[in-house]
This record gives sequence, C-alpha cells and structure tokens, in this order.
Amino acid sequence: MPQENAPTSPAPKLLDQVRDRIRVKHYSIRTETQYVQWIRRFILFHGKRHPRDLGAPEVEAFLTHLAVEGNVAAATQNQALSALIFLYREVLGIELPWLDKVTRAKRPRHLPVVLTRDEVRAVLGKMEGVYGLLARLLYGTGMRLMEVIRLRVKDVEFARGEIVVRDGKGAKDRVTMLPESVKADLRAHLAWRRDVFEQDKLAGKASVYLPDALARKYPTAPTEWGWQYIFPSGSYSVDPRSGEERRHHLDEKLLQRAVKRAVQAVGLAKPATPHTLRHSFATHLLERGQDIRTIQELLGHKDVATTMIYTHVLNKGGHGVLSPLDM
Repeated sequence: MPQENAPTSPAPKLLDQVRDRIRVKHYSIRTETQYVQWIRRFILFHGKRHPRDLGAPEVEAFLTHLAVEGNVAAATQNQALSALIFLYREVLGIELPWLDKVTRAKRPRHLPVVLTRDEVRAVLGKMEGVYGLLARLLYGTGMRLMEVIRLRVKDVEFARGEIVVRDGKGAKDRVTMLPESVKADLRAHLAWRRDVFEQDKLAGKASVYLPDALARKYPTAPTEWGWQYIFPSGSYSVDPRSGEERRHHLDEKLLQRAVKRAVQAVGLAKPATPHTLRHSFATHLLERGQDIRTIQELLGHKDVATTMIYTHVLNKGGHGVLSPLDM
C-alpha cells in the first residue's frame, strides 16, 4: 500500500505545461519561444491573474494594448492571439466560443519588393564567402531564408541538379532546382564542411538536432554525415530542449546583416532583404515566360492565388495585357 505521507511532486507550472504541450504537438522551437513569451506577457498584463479567471474582455484589452500602445504589426497581434487560443484549448482544455469571435487584425496586402536583374547582380557581386553562396542559393532556388539555412547534406542532389526542401512552410517537402553556377562553390564548401564534421567527431560533438523523435528511431543518424547542416554555426551551443552541447546551423541574422550591407554598398533605395531574393526569383521566372503553376510548385505555395501576386508586380495581369499607349 502506498504511504499516506509520501511526498507528492508539485504540479508543473503553467508555462512548463505550455512547453510540454507544444513539444507533444511537434511545434518548432521558434513557435515555442514565441507562444511562451506571449502567454507570459498576457498574464503579467493582467496582474498575474490565472488565465482561467480571464475572459473575452481581458483578451481584447491585451490585443488592443499591443496595437495601440505597442504599435505592433497585424501579423504580430495575430500571433499573440494564436498563442492565447493554444493556451486555452490545448493546455487548459477549455473550449471558449468567444475566443473564435475575437477579431483578428487584418493584415495589409502589400506588393512584394522585387529587384531587377541588374540590381540582383550588383547585390550578389558585393557578397563573398558563405554569405555570397547563401544569397546565390536564395535567388537561384526561390527558397525561404530558414529553408536554406537549415539545409542538410543529404538534401542536395548534384547529379540530378535538385535540392529537396524538407519540412518547409506548412510542414511540406518540395523539390527545387540546384543552379549549375553554384555547384562548384557548393562542392568546395561541402569539402570544408566535411573537415569541420571530422573535427567535431574527434571532439565528441558531431551530433546534430533531428526533428520529431527521429533521433530515437535512428540512434546513429545524429552523428552521420548526411544529416549535418550544410551551413553550420561557428561555435557550439546548448540545445534548449535536450540540454546537449553541439553545433547548430548558422544564425540567420548573420545572413540578413550581410544582405543589408550589400544593399547599402550598392546604394539601392529599395528595402531589400534575403526574402526579396525569393520574390525576385519568382518574378524573373515569370518574365521569362515560365508557367505560373511550375513557379507555384517551386515556391511551395499552397494556393496559386498566392503566386499570382507576382503578375501584379509585373503589371501585366494574368494575360500579359499591353497598355494601349504602347501599342
């Protein structure tokens, strides 16, 4: 029989419950960090009252505060709302009909910033080394920033001229092209990367993060060459989930700063970022007459309507209409 006076472990704190539930749902570490931050801010905003004691007026007050006082973007405000919906439904197990009626901020629909071919050539000409290679891959493949940063060795098919984008937006895989003009530099980079990998093996730190419990299913995979990040960090860091010290992928902020420096060096007035190279990739393919369905697949868009925005950038519409002034 269990002892009556046996000590009982304390109930996990609310934010720890949030983290546990997020990991059960296989959300990314970035989503975990953001959701925990928003839930903490929500609780502090209402004087550390428990969310069970709060309702629609408190949620609306918090979101209004973010928009009016914090002056946050619509996407940021919607992310905060998503975090609160997750808290109530997934962690507290409370179905609140009013939560569905909370008005989401309307995201403004802007045309994407696109560089001309000459502008792309000028920006890429100002970038060297690993950042230059990354920027060329962004423009040459149409990948998103984190998709290229998280590339692993096994995802590049030199013989077939393909790159497999794993677990892209919406947890979808897709295939895009590997430009011929980057193959030689990418091979040279991988030779250097192999040397770093061998040094990590000698140091006992060659293990790499694998998603969705793959490390348990394939115990040797984390230390295999094929699973290594192509673009690694320059130092080791502690994994916030496992507590293991290992080499993670390159910090994307370093590439963002490198692109910004190149844009400033060229003297462009456009607010170009790494994502601008993806927009330019799609627009330039469309200019060359590539069909929009193929571009949709290369970009990984769920709906072709999302890809159609590039026809507006060209100012030609879906039918390539010519202005009567130019006839």
